[in-house]
Amino acid sequence: MNYNKKTVKDIDVSGKKVLLRCDFNVPQDKETGAITSDKRIVAALPTIQYLLEQGAAVIACSHLGKPKNGPDPKLSLAPVAKRLGELLGKPVIMATDVVGEDAKAKAAALKPGEILLLENTRFEKGETKNDPALAKAMASMAEVYVSDAFGAVHRAHASTAGAADYLPAVSGFLIQKELDFLGGAIASPKRPLVAILGGAKVSSKIGVINNLLEIADTIIIGGGMSYTFSAAQGGKVGDSLLEADWLDYSKEMIAKAETKGVKFLLPVDTVCGDSFAPDAKSQVVKAGEIPDGWQGLDIGPETVKLYCGAVAGAGTVIWNGPMGVFEFPAFAKGTEAMAEALSKTSAITVIGGGDSAAAVEQLGYADKMSHISTGGGASLEFLEGKELPGVACLLDA
Repeated sequence: MNYNKKTVKDIDVSGKKVLLRCDFNVPQDKETGAITSDKRIVAALPTIQYLLEQGAAVIACSHLGKPKNGPDPKLSLAPVAKRLGELLGKPVIMATDVVGEDAKAKAAALKPGEILLLENTRFEKGETKNDPALAKAMASMAEVYVSDAFGAVHRAHASTAGAADYLPAVSGFLIQKELDFLGGAIASPKRPLVAILGGAKVSSKIGVINNLLEIADTIIIGGGMSYTFSAAQGGKVGDSLLEADWLDYSKEMIAKAETKGVKFLLPVDTVCGDSFAPDAKSQVVKAGEIPDGWQGLDIGPETVKLYCGAVAGAGTVIWNGPMGVFEFPAFAKGTEAMAEALSKTSAITVIGGGDSAAAVEQLGYADKMSHISTGGGASLEFLEGKELPGVACLLDA
């Protein structure tokens, strides 16, 4: 996939209507509907402000949640419009539909320097099916399409990819940053390239491991999936998370790493607990020697030393997935140590969204990282080397 795409700075938007796909899929309080984190709205501000300053009339759109049967008042973007207006210091006009009479009338009347937010794109059944009629109707309200919703670019929906069939399409600043860092880390990394992969399951990271074996110098494995690798090598894993169907695959990956000359680091010791609980009794054992009735919940102290040593001299580090059950303080030490090690390295550090991003932020190291991805699923597919429909549809630079 070509990561070198045109951005908002490469086209003239003055006096033009711009359809801007944002990621306003914000977390909300289940009872009150109040927005509990406005991080995604804040992340969209640089692109919105730039477009408004350049004299564009901005027609913003986004999905929110997963409405089952068309419009659902609980999933309206009205609270987002209110918060966005507060952050911008100017009113945000809200449409009551996506491509209906209200949206069309408000889009037609929109003046340069004004912003309109369409209602939740998923209120339209054709959105997730990438219905060409819906994509065309959305595009008909504007003259330029700008994509800035990295969290949704792995989906070929009407608002994330389809609309680009009918308009000149470029990226906003958020997607440009993702392409620079994630694309750069894969296409032309500063070496050595070290990939840290954690999380629960081998099965969810197959494509990532396979792709990274082609480009990385070192791959570090942690989290629940490390026990499947341990069992594949004949280790005892007690009651640890184990994907028995993936043992042969795990052996293949270890063999492939050897063939390719990629260092493939697995835990040498484990912190295990007698139950999956924050107050579980714990003990440190050698990898592959977890007793029955116990389960691995974090990497051990010797593994921490090994892994921190491996990132110390890196040129680029990509991290996706925690080293243990970091939600439980007693089993967060491995993840904490990795975050601290990355904060001290001079390497380009790219955190691949999801739980690893949450861990880095929770531990207070976010400002020490080169880049924290805004898209969990999208960054995973990026690391797999898959083509992302919401990026492929943009004009090449």
